[in-house]
Amino acid sequence: MSKVSRPRTLRYALGATGTAAVMLLLTGCVEGIENGALPSTPDITNQTGRIITLWNGSWIAALAVGVITWGLILWCVAVYRKRKGDNKLPLQTRANVPLELMYVVLPLLMVGVLFKFTAEDISALQDDSATPDLTIQVIGKQWSWDFNYVDDDVYSAGVQATLTGETGVEETLPTLYLPVNERVEFILNSRDVIHSFWIPAFLYKEDTIPGRTNSFQVIPTQTGTYKGKCAELCGEYHASMLFNVEVVDREEYDAHMQELRDEGYEGQIGLEYSRDQVVKMTQDHEETNE
Repeated sequence: MSKVSRPRTLRYALGATGTAAVMLLLTGCVEGIENGALPSTPDITNQTGRIITLWNGSWIAALAVGVITWGLILWCVAVYRKRKGDNKLPLQTRANVPLELMYVVLPLLMVGVLFKFTAEDISALQDDSATPDLTIQVIGKQWSWDFNYVDDDVYSAGVQATLTGETGVEETLPTLYLPVNERVEFILNSRDVIHSFWIPAFLYKEDTIPGRTNSFQVIPTQTGTYKGKCAELCGEYHASMLFNVEVVDREEYDAHMQELRDEGYEGQIGLEYSRDQVVKMTQDHEETNE
């Protein structure tokens, strides 16, 4: 290597690292960085603030570890590089106990801190010991969702969306209604294979597993329309397993429950039905109402 090329290579490496560091710092100025670039804000539910805080703490800690690691690597490259005319072997060290202890202890401390905060937040997210204001059973099926509004003794059966790329398809999706500022307990079941009930804006998802019941509680704190989907690959039309979520005030929620009751969707739809039977039931209801 020539006399000029090695320092130039080092300068390029340092320059690239500096540029990357500046870009990372500038990302702190973009809108939404306080949410960790997540598709939500702290006031969507009673839990989104906790999740955003955990996420931000995790990636900031990971970034700090990365900067320190990159810095040490570049420092070693600069200080201990082989220089022209230096033909001696580097100092050979058989062992360095303090350094080796640091290699072991520091990662354990880092993982321990991450584990502590993650375990505390997961425990809070999965705590369903409080008395809910209402209970909704969510049944995943290939490839849609059924919703049992347990307290109101009505249900809504979903039909798989046909994605055409045209406007208006979202209006045909099953819609889950939730009253704002009320604690909802979701009871999750599956009619066939494993699905995953996910409302991205709520920053939480839970699997629906055949033969097993999962549950969680949440308090929606902001009215609006949100998207929902299946987050577990469950078959050919997994990508079409979509639904809408309407968070509304109590009066509008009660009015929707009455609409379901007037349309004949009274009672609870069970797990004994196949997806084809549920589709037929829904079609029969629609033909009767017409």
